[in-house]
Formats: sequence, C-alpha cells, structure tokens
Amino acid sequence: MKKQIATMIYSISLSISSLATAGDSNKNEIAYPDGFREWNHVKTMLILPEHPLAKTDQGIHHIYANDSALEGLKSGYYKKGAVFVYDLLEYNEKNHAIVEGNRKLVGVMIKNSDLYSNTGGWGFEGFLENSRSKRLVTDEGKSCFSCHKPLKDNDYVFSQLRE
Repeated sequence: MKKQIATMIYSISLSISSLATAGDSNKNEIAYPDGFREWNHVKTMLILPEHPLAKTDQGIHHIYANDSALEGLKSGYYKKGAVFVYDLLEYNEKNHAIVEGNRKLVGVMIKNSDLYSNTGGWGFEGFLENSRSKRLVTDEGKSCFSCHKPLKDNDYVFSQLRE
C-alpha cells in the first residue's frame, strides 16, 4: 500500500511539474495590444502591387507606438516595455480615393532584453485579421527579426520620427 501511495504521489508530482513547464512555455507569449489605435500614431504607408513586398505586405500599414516606444523614437534608446504595433489592412479604391478595407493582421514588437535576447531584445507576434488569439508567429520571432536585423544601429526599429 505504501508503495502504491508513493507511486501515486510521484505521478501527481510529475503531472504538476509538466503543467508548470507547459506554463513556462507561455511566459514569453505576447498579449494582444488592446486599444492600440488610441496610442501614438507614428506613420502610415501604402504598399501597392508592384512593390517587392506586395506578396505578403500589400495594403495600408499604420504604425502605432506606446508612450515608452515614442520616447525611444525621440531618444534612440528603447526601454523594457516599449511596444510598436503594425496594423496591416487591405485597401479599396472608392471614388478616386484609397480607403481602409478588412484587417489582414496586427503585428506586435515589444522590448524586453531579458526574454528576447535571441532576437535583439525584441519579442514579435502577429494576430490574424481581427482575432486576439489566432497567432501567426511560430518560430519565436526569428523570421520577423531577420527583416529587422539590418537595422541594428537603430535598435532594430524601422520607424523614425519625422519633423
């Protein structure tokens, strides 16, 4: 009987340990940036069909920054917690004007050198369309970082403030 109880306790202990480990795998998970359209608008860009990135990025791009990221844009130094959001939308032509269409994705870039040391101190995530749970990043942000890597002198950030 003692052996059965010890085996049960060991099994329960293993189960709890594996749950804790599974929870750790989500510690770097980036949350959906609720309210980002109320943040600081940094820029807007339209990628047309002839652009080299059109296959994946055709559409209207809005870039938003939280207050910490805006401070970083001004100083050139990004503190832990700086967040940029890349809002990619389809576009429609109506009455000789370009207007926003459906959302394609919401991309998030967050500064935390402790958690994301393999990607220049930045964590990356993408959310499909208007979903807050359908995640697009499957490689811990490595593919996102490969595009940002040439911008090392700008702490891997594409956006800049214009005067």
